[in-house]
Amino acid sequence: MKKLLLLLSFSGALFLLGGCWDRTEINDLAIATSAAIDQKENDQIELSLEIFLPKAFGGGSAQGGQVGGQGITLVISHTGSNMADALSKLQGVLPREIFWGHCKTFVFSEAVAKKGIIDHLDFLLRQPDIRDRAHIFVSEKKARRILEQKTNLEPYTGQALLEQTDFGIGMRVTMQELDEMLVSRMQSAALPYLKIKTQKKSEEEKFRFADISGVAVFRKDKMIGRLSEERTRGLLWLRDEIKGYTVSASPPGVNGVVSVNPVSVYSKMTPSIVDGKWRILLTIKTDGVIVQNSTPLDFFNPTSLASVEAALQDSIETRVRESLEKTQHQMKADVANFAAEFYREYPEEWKQVENHWPEKLSEVEVEVDARMIIRSQGNLILPANEKEGGEQW
Repeated sequence: MKKLLLLLSFSGALFLLGGCWDRTEINDLAIATSAAIDQKENDQIELSLEIFLPKAFGGGSAQGGQVGGQGITLVISHTGSNMADALSKLQGVLPREIFWGHCKTFVFSEAVAKKGIIDHLDFLLRQPDIRDRAHIFVSEKKARRILEQKTNLEPYTGQALLEQTDFGIGMRVTMQELDEMLVSRMQSAALPYLKIKTQKKSEEEKFRFADISGVAVFRKDKMIGRLSEERTRGLLWLRDEIKGYTVSASPPGVNGVVSVNPVSVYSKMTPSIVDGKWRILLTIKTDGVIVQNSTPLDFFNPTSLASVEAALQDSIETRVRESLEKTQHQMKADVANFAAEFYREYPEEWKQVENHWPEKLSEVEVEVDARMIIRSQGNLILPANEKEGGEQW
């Protein structure tokens, strides 16, 4: 009797198990790897998806986004009144269900960015299968063209862009970070800016590729301008996100250039309000390693080493000030997030300027204190151009 009751209990539990009745097989999915949003006439938008083609891996080896001479992705587009409308029309022409789980790259055209991206971001954040850690970009011209570019090392353009951002080339902004920027007190944002560049492979053949070239600057949800690559580096120092870049400088009165790779960077903002004047002290501490030296300086000489460190510090300060001049004074966009620092230290004073922060931002005095310490001189004992008396390296 006990065995019978146990058997009936287990049998009854089977009815409570859902099983896999609602599963979707992978060969029933259209896997989106990247997406692009372009502006069309009559307030229409064009949604383009880069769809992965599993059958392309049926034979051959992947190289330059090609498998056996066939592309491993397909770009399809459809227009609509908004993202939801365009997506439903795209789904209507596809024999498979669109799957967003592997879509890690979203590209807005500059035309869309200038018109405003908040409605498009609203749609993306509401989709449960879209990753909030997907990366967001702005393209100079049509965003679909970014998805159509071929790559040499990565299987498709979206993956190539992710690798560049992970390596520290330009800014790295996810969907979640963008949302936090736009709803924060700063109400400003910066996104990596893409251009399509051309490189000659031969006299007859040209290779076009998507390249991160500065950042697009937003006030609220609209793009108001962009920073060049040089000024973007200053912004990265401000935001404590510098990585993958080399700092070069020429000490006064010395021929040649010294190049240093930052090993560790520490950036801190200290706000203050004295006699009604709002100030920010930006402290940047950098440890670096010399990677190239074309000067005759001997770095075992403390005076020579100090002159190089001072020149590098001036170079960093110049980059930061140029970035602030463009964003803080010309664009009045708080991409450095000064607002959060003042709110944290002076909440009552902040409330008085909150409604006109862009105007107040341009009045904030910024003092930059950059400190560079060279921790390693590399493997060469003497400068590469030192040849006196047959001395050895």
